[in-house]
Amino acid sequence: MEGTRLLEKLKETEPKMVKIIITGYASLQNAIEAVNKGADGYVLKPFDAAELLAMIEKHLEKQRESIRYSDKKVAEYIETRVREIELGKQKRGA
Repeated sequence: MEGTRLLEKLKETEPKMVKIIITGYASLQNAIEAVNKGADGYVLKPFDAAELLAMIEKHLEKQRESIRYSDKKVAEYIETRVREIELGKQKRGA
């Protein structure tokens, strides 16, 4: 399966997965297509393993930050709703 076709499938089934294309047949058109179809990175062969690992770690850290942000927003929403409910009870009881 061609990499860009795989990207389409992954975008449907695993939209939050970090996706990095590694190719030996690079072209500007292919790179643009890969990014448009959801690639988070585009690496040319031969590649430096340390640079690839650094790219992966950077994307995974972004993903972790996004999860932490989402968790924080959910917690803030719950706290706000609890306060609103408690205030509503106090007003009705008063």
